[in-house]
Amino acid sequence: MNNDVMVGTWAWGPGNNGSQMVFGKSYDENSLKDTFEEAVRLGFTKWDTAAVYGMGSCEKLLGRFMNGRDDIFLSTKYFPNKKFKVGDLEKSFEESMERLGIKSADLFWIHKPINLKENLKDAIPLLNDGRIKSIGISNVSMQDIKMAEELLSKEGFKLGAVQNHFSLLRNDQQTIIDYCNSKGIKYYAYMVLEQGALAGRYNAKHHFPAFSMRNLSFSKRKFKKIEGLLGLMNKIALNYNIDKSQVPILWVIAKGAIPIVGITKKKYAELLADALKVKLDPADIDRLTAEAAATGIRQQGMWEPQ
Repeated sequence: MNNDVMVGTWAWGPGNNGSQMVFGKSYDENSLKDTFEEAVRLGFTKWDTAAVYGMGSCEKLLGRFMNGRDDIFLSTKYFPNKKFKVGDLEKSFEESMERLGIKSADLFWIHKPINLKENLKDAIPLLNDGRIKSIGISNVSMQDIKMAEELLSKEGFKLGAVQNHFSLLRNDQQTIIDYCNSKGIKYYAYMVLEQGALAGRYNAKHHFPAFSMRNLSFSKRKFKKIEGLLGLMNKIALNYNIDKSQVPILWVIAKGAIPIVGITKKKYAELLADALKVKLDPADIDRLTAEAAATGIRQQGMWEPQ
């Protein structure tokens, strides 16, 4: 159950690029541990983190919660330096493994296509000795994907996964999603709820914490533009007897992508588990797609390539 959906941890850890700075909130470790245990109990055993989430603090938290258990599929990432240096990827990998308390990663990502070819070559020894079980690339174009496929194939490996920004408000990935699915490459979608803008709990009157990165990227003005979309999400949620925050997640699944969903409370894990029993009708998918397009919004993170 729930084997494909991946749980994201960006909102967990404190520090630079962490919970308070990005999301405007901090979370209690005991509460997060309870959330982790409840999510795993519900069948969510695939977990995603990164070295730059809270500058290692998210990896440390997840490592403590896993505590050596062997039923967790672990995904983490290396954010490349602007100037390539042989060994930087391996160094970052080993530091991540130490924080996580494990020896190998089920899925290891090159977080951004900076010196992508060189970094893929640097990952080959780790693939050869099994420290990396599968390699993925994130924030990439079709050209990047095909280059990675060719390079890895020559070394006897397969590109395992692609992770890009995809949501109702960033619907420009269908060609890549279809290509990945045709090639047996898993496509993971991040920011499917746009850091909470599509969760249905915020609006123009009740918007994001003022001193947070997500408030800078999603202003009151944008919330006014998505009022129609939020209203439609609510209507569809009532029809299926699910929480409105789950509608954008089901839309992403219907489009052929695997969502990465940030979970910070036990109840969010429970809402997700309930929603995954539902499949949206094609007519509802089309209505959501059209309403989202009508907003005129194309969300983009400051870290993303144009």
